[in-house]
Amino acid sequence: MNASLKPLVLIVEDEADLVTLLSYNLEKEGFRVLTAGDGEEALLLADEQAPHLVLLDWMLPLMSGLEVCRQMRRNPKTREIPIIMLTARGEEADKVRGLNSGADDYISKPFSPTELVARIRAVLRRAVPSLAEELLRYGDISMDLAAHRVRRNSRDIHLGPTEFRLLRHFMQHPGRVFSREQLLDIVWGHDVYVEPRTVDVHIRRLRKALNEDTELDMIRTVRSAGYALDMKSA
Repeated sequence: MNASLKPLVLIVEDEADLVTLLSYNLEKEGFRVLTAGDGEEALLLADEQAPHLVLLDWMLPLMSGLEVCRQMRRNPKTREIPIIMLTARGEEADKVRGLNSGADDYISKPFSPTELVARIRAVLRRAVPSLAEELLRYGDISMDLAAHRVRRNSRDIHLGPTEFRLLRHFMQHPGRVFSREQLLDIVWGHDVYVEPRTVDVHIRRLRKALNEDTELDMIRTVRSAGYALDMKSA
């Protein structure tokens, strides 16, 4: 890919070691990276450079990540830029505050670089369709949307149409829990009546196709809530 076509991510973080780690992993995955160590610099760079996405720490010197987010949303030049907030705060109320301030997604420290990259790609696909890729990846699973092919490690995975749509949705939203009702609406459609337990049947088929004896089961069942694609499921 031409360098100018690679998505540009602005990392707003004051911990030098974390900036180095994030920059390395993003550049390895084909992103261009800008960095800012405080909120004022972040607002200036976002205005001047128009990144495709901002990775924004909650706790920053001079100005909080929440205030940076609010100011970006008030500026016509930056209001459409997707923002993922990074924070050590894991409480539900803090997550709600972050999302209410205009963030598109929220990930708590510590996190795996693989999950973060997957979340970035998912947000970019929703917010910047022109950057959408034909190949989705999560862990050792890859999905070629154009060829309608799924692979895990070096083997082909054969899925029915419904299982393929389920997996595609999970890979576009890694780590997020979806209820049976949400999956029915998204995968089967609003106008189709299907029993919620039908989702369980197709999840079992998807698990069987994806997993061999020694492989991690990445489909996480959340009791009374639903299902998620999550490498931390075991």
